[in-house]
Amino acid sequence: MRYLAIDYGTKRTGLAICDEDEMIASPLTVVEGQDGLPKKIVEIIESNHVGAVVVGLPLNMDDSEGPQSRKVREFAKSLERYIKIPIYFQDERLSSFAAQEKLADADFKRSKALLRLDAVAAAEILESFLEQKKNGHHSGCEDSRST
Repeated sequence: MRYLAIDYGTKRTGLAICDEDEMIASPLTVVEGQDGLPKKIVEIIESNHVGAVVVGLPLNMDDSEGPQSRKVREFAKSLERYIKIPIYFQDERLSSFAAQEKLADADFKRSKALLRLDAVAAAEILESFLEQKKNGHHSGCEDSRST
């Protein structure tokens, strides 16, 4: 099944997708701003035959949820109105740090790296989700409809 990962942000939202075999998570795009975000995501879901969505949930280091986690949950609830496929939450702690490390290793110019950062972070979120799924550990993920 193909999964679409979302690294939600109020300024930019990163998207990543995996292959049908759930082996490779790839950065897809970064959507600037909030205008029409759900519609753009629906178009991507339909054109890529996505079977489920994984939304990065920014937990605090003590596993608590802060204001940004609540915004992400609100976004997921609004997205549910447009799609009928499952939406999962995945702990996204350190995904941005890991993405910055990858981009630094790739030797992108700073301006180009910043444009890709959110999509690479979404790919990190998706990689974590797929790894946990493969290993039978679903501790970091939960279905949005169960909350």
